[in-house]
Amino acid sequence: MLVYLSTVSRPVADPPAPGPRRRRLALVSGNVVALGTVSLITDVSAEMVAAVLPLYLVLGLQLSPVAFGVLDGVHTGATALLRVVGGFAADRFRRRKLIAGIGYTLSAVAKLGLLLAGRSIPAIGAVIAVDRLGKGVRSAPRDALITLSTPPEALGRAFGVHRAMDSVGAFLGPLAAFAVLLVVGQSYDAVFVTSFCVAALAVVVLVLFVRERPAEQATDGPDDPSVSVREALGLLGGGPARRLVLAAAMLGLATIGDGFVYLLLQRREDLGLRWFPLLAVGTSLAYLLLAAPLGVLADRIGRLPVVLGGYTALGATYLLLAGPVDGWPLIALTLGLYGAFYAATDGVLIALAGPVLPARLRTTGIALVQTGQALAYLVSSVLFGLGWQAWGPEAAIRAAAVAVACVLVGTLLLLTAPSRLVSRRMPR
Repeated sequence: MLVYLSTVSRPVADPPAPGPRRRRLALVSGNVVALGTVSLITDVSAEMVAAVLPLYLVLGLQLSPVAFGVLDGVHTGATALLRVVGGFAADRFRRRKLIAGIGYTLSAVAKLGLLLAGRSIPAIGAVIAVDRLGKGVRSAPRDALITLSTPPEALGRAFGVHRAMDSVGAFLGPLAAFAVLLVVGQSYDAVFVTSFCVAALAVVVLVLFVRERPAEQATDGPDDPSVSVREALGLLGGGPARRLVLAAAMLGLATIGDGFVYLLLQRREDLGLRWFPLLAVGTSLAYLLLAAPLGVLADRIGRLPVVLGGYTALGATYLLLAGPVDGWPLIALTLGLYGAFYAATDGVLIALAGPVLPARLRTTGIALVQTGQALAYLVSSVLFGLGWQAWGPEAAIRAAAVAVACVLVGTLLLLTAPSRLVSRRMPR
């Protein structure tokens, strides 16, 4: 148990390497930068759509909160099980780049699908599912490539830099959607077409610049047997992997989704519809500024404390939306804390999981963690939509804040022990 706790609460440091300290602190590998560039471009495309989708569905198509909650859950969780399929295929055939490329291509094509779906809710739901299928398929292979391109003691920094580049795209995407709407008026089709063109560019960058796997990080040679289904399922048989998957599922139950957060802000402050896409810009700006510093902090003080701090920021975000603060202070604090939540949890949770997963099963293990979180998110989105419709938005968001507090306690009990709550610094 102590070995496991020392792994998840702080990174395992290798003996200090010879040479100047500056060399040991070199930021990240070229492969991480290439993957970050792909994610940056892809997030411009994705956030262009995400920035207008809540308005399009709730105000344009007059969806109820429950219906929006179902679609929002589908947007992240309905294809969650296929993450495991994609992760297992990437490990079995050792073609992580290929599987990631298929995922990026599916998401790009889905942008055009929104044009064909029209006002049909089932068709829109199907297109969103295809888009999330693409995200589910690509996420684990991409993150596995990052872990296999980075020394274990620098994973927090590598994921921090990658997520910071990703958040640049998330920052620019809503601005691009805002610009398109200013030029063409309330034409959502123009946003969808532009989003597709940007997503196609990301696929080209992936093909040309991302390496399958740096040789110095490869641990499974060409003569090793292929990964079997039994071996993959063994990850859930006990030990660190199962605890991490359970913890990720609990944490997913505390997340209600961006669309609800922004709709609550728009409702409370009566913001004009054309300004709605810019709410995501505020979150992305905070994410952009904090992702790399929090990744470095996670490498130094421990990844679990940073993840728990991020969910504390999420709980504070929910309380603000139900509290007495209003006006610009409410908007600035909410978006800042929401961005801090993402910066402290998105990549850091995977960095926490990476060292305890065997290299042969790294992609499958990461996919299991992401799947547990995504399935729980699906449940959370539907429940929050029901709560909004039954109790009203203020009561529903207070209940979400209580859920965050309960999840924090459960995660702490699951992943650590009282004697290990304070992590030591990594050796210099």
